Amino acid sequence: MYIPEHFAAPSAEAIVKLIHDFPLANLLTALDAAGDQPMGLTINPVPMVLAPGESTGTEFGIEPGARLWAHVARANPMWQTLADKPQAMAMFNGPSAYITPNAYPSKQTTHRVVPTYNYTTVQLTGQLVVHHDPEMKQQIVTHLTQHHEANQAVPWSVNDAPADYLQAMLKAIVGLEFTVHSVKAKWKVSQNRSSADQAGVISELQSRTNDPHATRMATLIGK
Repeated sequence: MYIPEHFAAPSAEAIVKLIHDFPLANLLTALDAAGDQPMGLTINPVPMVLAPGESTGTEFGIEPGARLWAHVARANPMWQTLADKPQAMAMFNGPSAYITPNAYPSKQTTHRVVPTYNYTTVQLTGQLVVHHDPEMKQQIVTHLTQHHEANQAVPWSVNDAPADYLQAMLKAIVGLEFTVHSVKAKWKVSQNRSSADQAGVISELQSRTNDPHATRMATLIGK
């Protein structure tokens, strides 16, 4: 990923927060050849969260060796190639928004402006391990559930499901553990514009009251 210096992530904490707030990753893995089709790549949308204990040292961000947990359906063929092709990339996308040239005050004086797109993204490369052990899979499912249910008024628990039903569901999945090798993050949030143009972009984004991504992007500009 191309990352100009001025579009670098503002902090290690920001990277951790993006993954925490936007856990649905695009998980890219190798795909075996099938029939007359050559070997290629496949992308699966997979919720992924930092494993227990990994998110406590947020001042250090996500470093090589950190682990993330996830699971996919046993029927999903993506995991079957991981034994000999374990390398993977997990791509997390945060707030994004189209930026109109009309938002820039400088348009009125120079007209030297063009449309662009603001976005935040984190790309992790690493290695995937598949877990079939029922106890490990239940740990993964429980951890993911607790992460996503944390803001519910009455959080649902894995133990709320009947034991026989839970065991049947666990048999239908495989657990995934992703060990991070490298981290790349890009925050393209109008850092290359003047403070006046940034203020104009913030104002225009805040006016899009029906677009939560736009209003969230507004909070990232100028920080």
